Amino acid sequence: MKANYFISSVLAIAMAGITFSCEKSRDLTDSSAAGTSASVNEISAVAAACSAQGWASQNGGTTGGGTAAATVVTTYATLKAAILNTSVKMIQVNGTITIPSAGRISFQDQTGKTIFGSAGAKLVSADQTADNSGIMYIKRCTNIIIRNLIFEGPGAYDVDGWDNVTLDASTNVWVDHCEFRDGVDGNFDIKNVSDYITVSYCKFTYLKAPTAGGSGGSDDHRFSDLIGSSDSATGDRGHLNITFARCWWAQGCVARMPRVRFGKVHIVNNYFNSTVSKSCIQAGLEANLLVESNVFENVKVPIDLMANNSTAVQVTNNVFTSVTGNTAGNGVTAFTPPYTISILGASTVKATVTASTGAGATLTGNTCSSI
Repeated sequence: MKANYFISSVLAIAMAGITFSCEKSRDLTDSSAAGTSASVNEISAVAAACSAQGWASQNGGTTGGGTAAATVVTTYATLKAAILNTSVKMIQVNGTITIPSAGRISFQDQTGKTIFGSAGAKLVSADQTADNSGIMYIKRCTNIIIRNLIFEGPGAYDVDGWDNVTLDASTNVWVDHCEFRDGVDGNFDIKNVSDYITVSYCKFTYLKAPTAGGSGGSDDHRFSDLIGSSDSATGDRGHLNITFARCWWAQGCVARMPRVRFGKVHIVNNYFNSTVSKSCIQAGLEANLLVESNVFENVKVPIDLMANNSTAVQVTNNVFTSVTGNTAGNGVTAFTPPYTISILGASTVKATVTASTGAGATLTGNTCSSI
């Protein structure tokens, strides 16, 4: 009788907290958890899954691993094994995990999975070579959440190497509260008919000096985020529907914040303040961009129209402070987002994005965040 009362009370408390958090991780290697597995499972059964907003809310939505219990990883071997195991739906990264040279993890052909970090969790690569760099390559995956992780590369070096993370031919992906630092080729690229993507509360930065003398010819390849790999990748037409919301392109970023081809990309409530910037948002071939209520501060060329071959670049309700270069769109009205999203007034964006729980891996774990 007491046990039933206890379980009922726990369930009531869990249901009351559904709207505030979806943090449901458990260290499966902890022997003390065995005695409480029944009550944990019952709580998980009534817990709400995190659900993405923005473009990732479309096409059936994005919930990742839902309320599955988390497999905790602390080493490269256990991280790779958990990612490759299609039966593991929730992965919690603890501490700092070093990705060995040529150890880039290929995360392919999976559906319904969440990878998140506990406070301070970090995936680090020190390899700057063309073939062996990079941290994670996500390909042909669907319904994926990546949250609260720091991805740290060795610094930019134009050797046609790998990004910290690449998203390839994947749909319904939510990247939330992550920090991308010092990628070799870039921080985080999205390409090859990827679709229905939301990137929220993420921070992009370069903290390490770039390495000069790369074969690509640039001595300062701190180019953060590329959307669409090439003008010839015409299969991307009708895809690359992406929302960037409440993100921060911070110090060290030189260009590609992001650089877009083909996609319908909603860039809303973000903060740009890299004083070494040469171009921020770059509008490439057939890009359809809605640039809404962002803050640009001490940057060059906030809106780079490049070759003037974009479909639409609509710039509305932004704040430009101490900037140089173009701040206008191309005079064409952009797409209308098919989703509802809460849009902050531009005057509050900087404070929100740079707050202690703002952009970056600023959470304690797999905590739901709303936009």
